[in-house]
Amino acid sequence: MNKKTTIYDIAEKLNITAVTVSRALNNNPKISVATRELVLETAAELNYEQNKLAKALKSGKSFNVGVIVPRINTNFFGSVIRGIEEELYPQGYHIIICQTHDEKELELGNINSLLNLQVDGILMSISNSKEDNNDLFKNILKKNVPLIFFDRSKDIPGVSSVTIDDFKGAYEATQHLINQGYKRIAHISNDQKLTIFKNRCAGYKQALLDNGLPYDENLVIESRSKVEQGKEVTKTLLDMKNPPDGIFSSSDFSALGAIQEIKERGLRIPEDIGIIGFSNEPFTQFMEITITTVDQSPIEMGRLSARVFLEEINNSKRIRSEKKVVLEPELIIRQSSDRKKTGTKN
Repeated sequence: MNKKTTIYDIAEKLNITAVTVSRALNNNPKISVATRELVLETAAELNYEQNKLAKALKSGKSFNVGVIVPRINTNFFGSVIRGIEEELYPQGYHIIICQTHDEKELELGNINSLLNLQVDGILMSISNSKEDNNDLFKNILKKNVPLIFFDRSKDIPGVSSVTIDDFKGAYEATQHLINQGYKRIAHISNDQKLTIFKNRCAGYKQALLDNGLPYDENLVIESRSKVEQGKEVTKTLLDMKNPPDGIFSSSDFSALGAIQEIKERGLRIPEDIGIIGFSNEPFTQFMEITITTVDQSPIEMGRLSARVFLEEINNSKRIRSEKKVVLEPELIIRQSSDRKKTGTKN
């Protein structure tokens, strides 16, 4: 049986102290980048494996972080998770990914499971369950476990969040449709109990008012972020006596459903009706008619969420911070709304 490599073996080979090796392996800021890289290379060469249990006992940390998302089968949440991993993995952390599918019971079960696993923190995008889980979130804080919201958040004292400016993203999307000559613009929203969708609707409404266009509550319809539901609500919109000539959707998936229904009715995009989505999912740029959308910088959102967690967990006094990080949205203009490029007369 081969003897396991220890930090003393690495220290002997490099002619440095075991303390220096230990600090380098644990990313101690007192160790230079050059020394750290040399130690890591030698550790890999000698097949050194850190004793994670000993490390956890010594530090009082599990080096596991829970990440809760509504679903992982979207590019947006997958990219946020990637950003979190890129920041946390070099610091020795591993993440445990959970999905809620927008169900309260699953959200509750995920949180309790992560707390039982004694994770060092929970980073999450809350579900749009009709029921409130505020007491559960407060329970996380009582256990002194850092909680950071990203994308979908709630305003809870002591909880940090990383979001984008949803109001601005929606405002710019609606303004673009107005600039292209669309005058009766509908909004496919989602559950406005969630701050992000409430803010997107507010941005849409403000752009209409600023341009002297009437706000018609009948043109605002809620839909889950699914293709089928986007298609269904678009049927309702197009069956109106005075249907819209533009649609701003709070989701790329709902926008795709809208496009399917519009094409089935023989209407032209963007000549007859313009469409804008939200999130910049990869499929939006590969469609026969590419979809204008709002990019949310998900990788950066994940990285920043992880950094906020690291600041809190590494605070020796464990003083709870409450940071509100807001990213700038970016409107990506493509064919589905670019009426002027087609030469359509208003």
